[in-house]
Amino acid sequence: MKRQRTTRVLRLTSLIMCMCLSWTARASADAVTDWNAIAIETIVNAMVNGVPAHPGAPAFLDSAIVQAAVYDAVVAIDGRFKPYHVQIPGASGSPAAAVAKAAHDVLVNRFPFLSDSLDMTYHDYLSSHGLAEDDPGVAVGQQAAAGIIALRANDGSFPPNPSPFFGGTDPGVWRPTPPTFAPMVTAWLATVTPFTLKSPDQLRAPRPPALTSHRYSEAYNEVKALGSLSNSARTPEQTDLALFWAANYQVLWNQVLRELVDAHVHDIASSARLFALVNLAVADAVITVWDSKVHYVLWRPVTAIQEGDEDGNPATVGDPNWLPLITTPFYPDYTSGANGVTGAVTRSLALFFGTDHMAFSLTTTNPAAVQQTRTYTRFSEAAAEVVNARIYEGIHFRFADVAARKQGRHVAQWVFSHFLQPVDDDHDDDHDDNDDR
Repeated sequence: MKRQRTTRVLRLTSLIMCMCLSWTARASADAVTDWNAIAIETIVNAMVNGVPAHPGAPAFLDSAIVQAAVYDAVVAIDGRFKPYHVQIPGASGSPAAAVAKAAHDVLVNRFPFLSDSLDMTYHDYLSSHGLAEDDPGVAVGQQAAAGIIALRANDGSFPPNPSPFFGGTDPGVWRPTPPTFAPMVTAWLATVTPFTLKSPDQLRAPRPPALTSHRYSEAYNEVKALGSLSNSARTPEQTDLALFWAANYQVLWNQVLRELVDAHVHDIASSARLFALVNLAVADAVITVWDSKVHYVLWRPVTAIQEGDEDGNPATVGDPNWLPLITTPFYPDYTSGANGVTGAVTRSLALFFGTDHMAFSLTTTNPAAVQQTRTYTRFSEAAAEVVNARIYEGIHFRFADVAARKQGRHVAQWVFSHFLQPVDDDHDDDHDDNDDR
């Protein structure tokens, strides 16, 4: 066991050290982007006995905690923005040292079995950037991290022995899906304390359409035709779009953030604010989506189509052999996690930059996609693609995608209106959004 643990630590250490070598080539990078890259690599690759330590949606909580601590550390020294949570009077020192210490301490708290490799990365970072170990910024980062860690200590995440959730067997009710028929994973996310919202159900989606409704019939027949593993009506381009978005959204979107910061953000406080705005919004969007999943417990297309003759709707013809293009995730359909995340990211970016119109590129983490990189001119373009992609993948009804995108956008608006404001801005603007594209 000790040998396996050492191998895992060395593997992650080698990965992080390779990243360190790339820092000098990114002349416009700042400590916030550097440590976001380290944090995302750590969160995504941390393994325990060959299994991801914090797999899937819960990993978004980790990155939100990192970026909240980094933000509070930076703005304590910079002074232009209101803190998220931790007040540090008289803060001074290097913001870069504060960022490194804040991110390091949160990551060690979340992944204590990686403390040795994270310590090495932290000390090497300070040394390679000419930062002293006793720089006053280190103490600022330590205090910010401690405050955020304490804030989230009893938030309901990662319970030790969560009860398995199997849904039900009535028409329309989610139940474990093929091929493993596993119980719902991370059902506890539905009750985690949000980072900015007042409660997990603050932005709960409206009730999904009834099984006998025309809207349900349309969504059913759309995903049945376009999302099938075999004999699908998808075009080759639609299949490739589906594979492109069958990706790790945390890696994908944080990479975009780093590239946008490098190109368009030129001070460390604004950089810290953008990363915090986006990651806090994403975490609360995930909590919001999971609240809707657990509240409505709507079945997935694979179950709905295989049992379509039992739903009381003559317009939904069943097919007991139907399978989706990709494996269905192990939780209910309504609403969509991928669309909640993407809606939160894209709306946060539009609010931060003051426009939806901005050129950027996305590179998938799925090697099966033919087109590995796609370029966009508007943030909402990417959000629209994810709605369609989850249908082409065969894992969501359209109404689940659209409702989740709306939830994510509204979470982003809430965060932007109520948190991380300039110190001279005492007016909360709700940024009402009537465009639910």
